[in-house]
Amino acid sequence: MSGGRDFWSSRRAAVRAEEEAARAAAAASAAEAERAEIEARDDAEILAELDLPDPDQLQPGDDIRAFMSKAVPDRLRRRALRRLWRLNPVLANVDGLVDYGEDFTDSATVIENLQTAYQVGKGMLAHVEEMARQAEARDAPEPVEDAPEDAEDPPEIAELAPQDTATPDPDPAFSPDTADPQDDAPALPMPRRMRFAFDTDTPRSA
Repeated sequence: MSGGRDFWSSRRAAVRAEEEAARAAAAASAAEAERAEIEARDDAEILAELDLPDPDQLQPGDDIRAFMSKAVPDRLRRRALRRLWRLNPVLANVDGLVDYGEDFTDSATVIENLQTAYQVGKGMLAHVEEMARQAEARDAPEPVEDAPEDAEDPPEIAELAPQDTATPDPDPAFSPDTADPQDDAPALPMPRRMRFAFDTDTPRSA
């Protein structure tokens, strides 16, 4: 019995889904037909029917939310938005430095096989490390080439003058046999000391 109930439950759910899909398709078809009819009509007639002002005559502070209704054709909605952008200085004077001010979604302007040095979680770490490595390699001193091991030894410097192994003659001025000229000078007398005597026995006068 449970299998039968599951079958009929699934069958009823499928029928309801088919009915809902049919109703949605009919509503979409009716909306499309109405939209096509509205698009074929004149703008002034549509504005008068919907009781909307001329979008080109909107003034600062006017409410344009009525133009966002589904009954309003897209062309009238765009006219109202363009008028709003001209009236609002924030929207009219676009700053080129605003974030996301450009449209980068056009794949035609993107270079094919575009690559970036940015890594998730690391940023530009690899690029910075490569620049640091190049800077170190540029500032490092050039290595000195080692001299080959089989290079010939430099010749020894020849002696500038032959060494004289003969003993030099002694200087006669410093010979021990030479008499010192001071030895022949007469001996000077010894200095005499002055002596003084005082007579202590002489009486003093009264």
